[in-house]
Amino acid sequence: MLERVAYLLPPELSEVLARLPASVLAGLEEIRIRENRPLEVWTGGGSAFVTSGGLLNNSPDGAFKPSADMCRRLLERMTNHSVYAMEEELRRGYITVEGGHRIGLAGRTVLEEGKVRSIRDIGGFNVRIARDAAGVSLNTLPMLIDRARQSIASTLIVGAPRQGKTTFIRDLARAVSYGKWPNTSGWTGRKVGIVDERSEIAACVRGVPTFDVGPRTDVMDACPKAEGMMMMIRSMSPEVLVVDEIGRDEDVEAIREAVRAGVAVVATAHAGGWQEAAARPAIRRLLQDNAFARGVVLKRSEAGLAARVIDLELVAGQNAASTASSPARAAGHSPAAPREPTSWPAAGDANAR
Repeated sequence: MLERVAYLLPPELSEVLARLPASVLAGLEEIRIRENRPLEVWTGGGSAFVTSGGLLNNSPDGAFKPSADMCRRLLERMTNHSVYAMEEELRRGYITVEGGHRIGLAGRTVLEEGKVRSIRDIGGFNVRIARDAAGVSLNTLPMLIDRARQSIASTLIVGAPRQGKTTFIRDLARAVSYGKWPNTSGWTGRKVGIVDERSEIAACVRGVPTFDVGPRTDVMDACPKAEGMMMMIRSMSPEVLVVDEIGRDEDVEAIREAVRAGVAVVATAHAGGWQEAAARPAIRRLLQDNAFARGVVLKRSEAGLAARVIDLELVAGQNAASTASSPARAAGHSPAAPREPTSWPAAGDANAR
């Protein structure tokens, strides 16, 4: 995995990381570089600090410490030696580079009228290595099908950071676009529109995806989600829209419009579980509007990626029946926060992100 981002790193930092054991390099997910502080890496098994000889320790004592000069050169490589040209990305706190790799940034913020305009004096970098996992969603896809439309149902996928949401929705988009429908006959692929605000789902380079997202897929790259969804509906007539990390008020309105237009929406949101997701105001409004027919909770462990699926249409019907028969009994349960199933069926690759 290191070779995918090695071109970004100063040579001496790349040499230290190249000394890591092959098993660690194969599972490398994040490289955390902090100026004059211990170098840290994350794999599926957790985090560890790295010595100059490539050894891993739980303690930061003796770890390699990237210098201020290394961090400066890293920033120059990330921004193609033009920090000014990346002002918008810096304002958002991350830069996405070729291949869909995202580098998170930490430093001193510059404010303008009370809002963050940029980040200066950057002393912390989190290099997140993007990876693909073909087939990771296929065990779950049968539970997400809308048979009436011969397509995927509108689905909200939730999980904490590093649980595999982006990889999962990329694979769903690919399967729907190719028409890899399980246990069906005669179904074709669907037109898919991906609004890739962070350039992570499709990893476009000059508008062309570098990940395989399917033959019937169009991508609106580096575009705000709400605006991109409306642009897609007006110009590309998608049957399925795919977006990552929803949660703003404008996202709610765009998803409502898409669903009203007969477009299935597959979206992700950050949350530790379904109850936490339903507690977020924007998500709660969408659930109360029945904008999604399915919910998926992703969770990673050393055994792999697992998915819980919630049939939100079934839950809504049960709640409606319960309310009709006994309003007092139903009053204590919110339709926006149905109880999660107790099983964790496997979804696929433990290295999904």
